Amino acid sequence: MSRIKLLMDVKEDAENLASSIGVLLTALESDEVVEDVKQEEQTYELEEVRKILADKSRDGFTDKIRELLQKYGVKKLSDIDPSKYRDLVRDVEKL
Repeated sequence: MSRIKLLMDVKEDAENLASSIGVLLTALESDEVVEDVKQEEQTYELEEVRKILADKSRDGFTDKIRELLQKYGVKKLSDIDPSKYRDLVRDVEKL
């Protein structure tokens, strides 16, 4: 991953954190009971998923990753429906 991409990811995470802190501050200042705010579901691009799988593979989970791909009915990542990326990442993070 390039340094620019890594910095962009850090920037995005920092912005998300700042937004969450703002919501919390507003809730605390208002002294009102605030309903749960459903955080926007994380979406993934192919390259992000590929990096996550590559990192896990380097950590020794290559066989488990292959099994997960088979669970999703494919032999390679590029064959997975993009709507399933989030589920795949969740499964990989459990390894």
